[in-house]
Amino acid sequence: MKNTFILFAVLAVATISFSFTTVQDAALKKSMADGKSVYEGLCIACHMNEGQGIANVFPPLAKSDFLMKDLDRSIKIMIVGQQGEITVNGKKYNGVMPPTGLDDKGIADVLNYVRNSWGNKGDIVTVAQVTKVRAKK
Repeated sequence: MKNTFILFAVLAVATISFSFTTVQDAALKKSMADGKSVYEGLCIACHMNEGQGIANVFPPLAKSDFLMKDLDRSIKIMIVGQQGEITVNGKKYNGVMPPTGLDDKGIADVLNYVRNSWGNKGDIVTVAQVTKVRAKK
């Protein structure tokens, strides 16, 4: 009886975990698709179609240590822009990125796209996370 209960409990937890993961994966895929559309209209001119950036001018987003290290910083940059020297993958960049003008959903979608493309792998970015950072800016 005890073994049956343990087996049932393990199966229940596994089923719930699988269901949650499936829902989260679907939400990430939808957000990434929306983010790709926004990226292609707003970001691609500087960061290029594969996130490679332009050498010595605009930093790469592909396999970017800077992008992936601090999510709140990435959100803030999308809200207020970036100016001054930064180091990305060991190379210095000193340009200007204007604020994107995107709403919280747009920022979450673009970040989900760029943080999960071109060799990057990140957790899902939620609208609530963006809203929280925007409130602190």
